Amino acid sequence: MLDESKFDVNFKLLALRIPRELCKTATRLLNGYLLDKPRVKPITEDPTSEKTRYMILSEKVQNPDLSDIPSQKLDELKKLCEIEVVPYSLTLGYSYWTADHILKQILPLGVEVPSSFETIGHVAHLNIHDELLCFKDVIAKVIYDKNYPRIKTVVNKVGTITNEFRVPKFEILAGESDMATEVKQYGATFKLDYSLVYWNSRLEHEHIRLVSQFRPGETICDMFAGIGPFAILAAQKGCLVYANDLNPDSIHYLKINAKINKVDDCVVAYNMDARKFISHLMAKPICAIDLESDNSMVKARDTCSTKAIDDAKAEGTEFGVREKAVAGNDVKSEAEDVQNSTRTIDGSVVAESGNAHSGTKKKGNAHKRMKGSILQAKPWEHVDHVIMNLPASALQFLDAFRAIISRKNWRGPLPLVHCYCFIRANETQEFIISEAESALNAKIKDPVFHKVRDVAPNKAMFCLSFRLPEACFIEDVANSTCHNTGGL
Repeated sequence: MLDESKFDVNFKLLALRIPRELCKTATRLLNGYLLDKPRVKPITEDPTSEKTRYMILSEKVQNPDLSDIPSQKLDELKKLCEIEVVPYSLTLGYSYWTADHILKQILPLGVEVPSSFETIGHVAHLNIHDELLCFKDVIAKVIYDKNYPRIKTVVNKVGTITNEFRVPKFEILAGESDMATEVKQYGATFKLDYSLVYWNSRLEHEHIRLVSQFRPGETICDMFAGIGPFAILAAQKGCLVYANDLNPDSIHYLKINAKINKVDDCVVAYNMDARKFISHLMAKPICAIDLESDNSMVKARDTCSTKAIDDAKAEGTEFGVREKAVAGNDVKSEAEDVQNSTRTIDGSVVAESGNAHSGTKKKGNAHKRMKGSILQAKPWEHVDHVIMNLPASALQFLDAFRAIISRKNWRGPLPLVHCYCFIRANETQEFIISEAESALNAKIKDPVFHKVRDVAPNKAMFCLSFRLPEACFIEDVANSTCHNTGGL
């Protein structure tokens, strides 16, 4: 256990006993000669009288005759009142000193003091180096003590990330065991359980940098959405977002965050493998194809939409955002997909969570909503931006775009892809581009790299942005890209 008394430091000082009503004037006269320590007031109560106060002098004033203070200042002070010098003892203990100061007293000389940490709501995430693991408990106690109540839980990452959801394992070193918390970024609120989902507070500026490039009304595809740091901000800007993540816990919190930020009618949530997600979005539903040759398309469209909503209600769902879990790479049969499909002919998706809209306008929305925006969206015809924020392996997922987009169905320019990656000191941007082109099986024109942050001494995170090459188009052969399912 940490002996807090070992950090007590006693200062033998001098103080002036001054009438309390003259303290303000005396403070101005003694500027530069009063105690100057952070979080310690130089004026304190006189234990012997309520009418006077102690003015604690600086450590540089050592002589009781006050000869260390210029005579001109003393003369002005004596004209103000009678001066009485008294000894003053000041003890600064464990509660006063900073975490950095205390840890430097505890840890071996020459080691880096881990007094900085990532903050996720009330959770402090430490990255304690191997040589300091034997000190982990005392480090955590100091961090906890010095930051409570803002910090209520201190954790340290253990081992390497091996699970498919890229969520680290943590050990709780101090404080509460509850890691369900709340983070605020740029006016958005995010709820999460840090033990179940991925979150990186250091990417806050990157989230807003990228979203600042989006325009209201654009359609965004977020392949590795997590709990929604990009998706929620984009939806708040007036974009329609198709957000996917393989981790069901991430999708659980994504739906919560869409609702609490009042953008649940602008976010469509998916829980599946990223490659299947892209294939799913780019495939045109069969009901939409059939209706293109139907003279009564409008009437049939209304019927199809109404039926999808009625079917969803029969399953106890509500209209807004819906998820459909696909465990691992298991693929359900077409019969099950057709039975569970909730996409209308326009590609609308029926929800499991969120408010029932039924055309009712939500109160308190800060931005205008387009009525029926999800009903009218057709991602197989156009998507403006694709976000791929999985820097460890996003480049490998670019193969999902090989010959996936129907040239016949597509409208407008191909999407801008924002693919995050790591570049090591021995790698070049040209190497990364070659990796991306190899995955796409196509040449990339006018790639743009943006450095996000250094993650290690010889490793940095970058965002590679480029227009998806036209080689990703597929020429239609008997509507080969169509499918029966669309809803999640």
